[in-house]
Amino acid sequence: MTTLLFATNNQHKLREIQDIMGNEFRILCLKDVDMDVEIPETQETIEGNAAQKARFIYQITGMNCFADDTGLEIDALEGRPGVYSARYAGEGCTFEENIFKILKELSGMENRKACFRTVICLIMDGKEQLFEGRIDGVIIPERRGADGFGYDPVFLPDGYRQTFAEMPAYLKNGISHRGRAAGKMVKWIKSEKAK
Repeated sequence: MTTLLFATNNQHKLREIQDIMGNEFRILCLKDVDMDVEIPETQETIEGNAAQKARFIYQITGMNCFADDTGLEIDALEGRPGVYSARYAGEGCTFEENIFKILKELSGMENRKACFRTVICLIMDGKEQLFEGRIDGVIIPERRGADGFGYDPVFLPDGYRQTFAEMPAYLKNGISHRGRAAGKMVKWIKSEKAK
């Protein structure tokens, strides 16, 4: 079994990643290794933030680890909230406040196209790799569903009738941006181990 440290204490993300990666992997969070630090996220891109977080954790622990960063990019908002997705309504804001802000900004707009992008930076045995996952969809005008987190209640992926917040976990994880990025990471790790 491969053990990896995930640079997060977000239990939603941790559960989602563990489900996606399966039982060949043991995913630890920062609490599991008694790390209580503020991880820097000062880059201007999703890729930059993922790499910054992974390098920070690797320097402290020396463990094989990975970090992710995710952004919701909305066409009509010129790609916003993007790298600021988690704090779009201001520092310390809630997911509800973020959703309220984007729905207000999109009010009356025809073009509601959006995509979720996740970039995972893995540092394993000293090698650094980036993996990107993306899913396209639209922002619907009202919240639907009680599962998921973040912008899930207003994101309707292309080709589906359910928002991410309405989907069962297995379906969301199979098609999501994070699922796609994690799937690429799993494939890469397995190919490295097979060498």
